[in-house]
Amino acid sequence: MKRITRFFIMIAMLIAASSFVIDAAAQDKSFTSPTIGAGFVLIPGGTFMMGAAAEHQVVISKPYYMQVTEVTQGQWQKVMASNPSMFKACGDDCPVENISWVDVQEFIRRINQKEGVNKYRLPSEAEWEFACRAGSVTKDAPGGKEDEFGDYAWYDANSDRKTHSVATKKPNAWGLYDMHGNVSEWCQDWYDDYPEAVAIDPKGPSSGQHKVLRGGSWLGSTATLSSNFRGEDYAVVRCNDIGFRLVRDL
Repeated sequence: MKRITRFFIMIAMLIAASSFVIDAAAQDKSFTSPTIGAGFVLIPGGTFMMGAAAEHQVVISKPYYMQVTEVTQGQWQKVMASNPSMFKACGDDCPVENISWVDVQEFIRRINQKEGVNKYRLPSEAEWEFACRAGSVTKDAPGGKEDEFGDYAWYDANSDRKTHSVATKKPNAWGLYDMHGNVSEWCQDWYDDYPEAVAIDPKGPSSGQHKVLRGGSWLGSTATLSSNFRGEDYAVVRCNDIGFRLVRDL
């Protein structure tokens, strides 16, 4: 039975791999939201080893667009006509924070409505980690060394205990800024154990107590900045170190 299961998993992986190569080749490499002016880059899909122990093989079967930066205060105000952030003095180019996962769902509903689509959403936890790693097998900064986090992230050692304008540190290899630090980012998934076997486009359980947070924040240590570090909190919680970035389906 296990051999048969592995066989079908491998077939599914091959089909998924061929489909995302074709889809990615047919798509523009970037996209700009007409509603909030946010830039997105195409994430091609692929296979990677997820988690701290690198023992969970995950297939991302389809390409998707991921926002280049965290959603900013200015972008939030364009859609919601308000600014809940505690660090308002930081300015429109700083990440919006003090917003719950539930608040984010309303933001997503409105931006989809404004553009007449149903394509904007939060990334799954697997999509987020895959994009953060950007083809790298290291769990640390894109340069591969923990002491290089300062080049890529605002965190407890350099943040002066506040957020900073997005895209003021180096991007990762796929052009994504602030995947480490500044604000932790909501993911779509409920928090749960990783899947035990090879997983194709895992989405997490259908219910739970906490939603997944990724990336670490301005108040976190280097341990919380690693690409595999998992945070969690209630969907209704609002904190001044939690924000998000969007994914857009093709």
